[in-house]
Amino acid sequence: MKTRRQSVILDVIRQQPIRSQEQLRRSMRVSGFDVTQATLSRDIRELGLVKGGPDGAYQAPLQTRPNGHAATSVLQRALASQLLRIDRVQQLVLLRTGLGHAQSLCAALDGVGLPDVVGTLAGEDTILIIAPDARRARTLVKRLEEMSTP
Repeated sequence: MKTRRQSVILDVIRQQPIRSQEQLRRSMRVSGFDVTQATLSRDIRELGLVKGGPDGAYQAPLQTRPNGHAATSVLQRALASQLLRIDRVQQLVLLRTGLGHAQSLCAALDGVGLPDVVGTLAGEDTILIIAPDARRARTLVKRLEEMSTP
């Protein structure tokens, strides 16, 4: 539930300028999440949201630094703790996670911007990754397997 709620928080702040916790709480209620102020504060802190920009709205922090190490380490930790299995069929790569972990792992994947990834799609416990071709999908699988080993 927490992962899904935090995913919705990120969606909300990307879709509209949110300038206060109360405004975010109301938007979350519209999205089907009746959260307390304490829970919302904790989620904001855990997500690393900051107020900024010309309109003073909440923004997600940049996940990558120029060297890309921050996003890569986030992905490595997520893979090590959440990935259960990797399967590949031609240029399609399927990642299995525990129930409710696919969206956060997918966000970590997207944050890195891997060169062999055309697109991703996440469900509750499954992530579909589309690679440009079978060769690059094999390369991607090897890379993800290496990254998931602690």
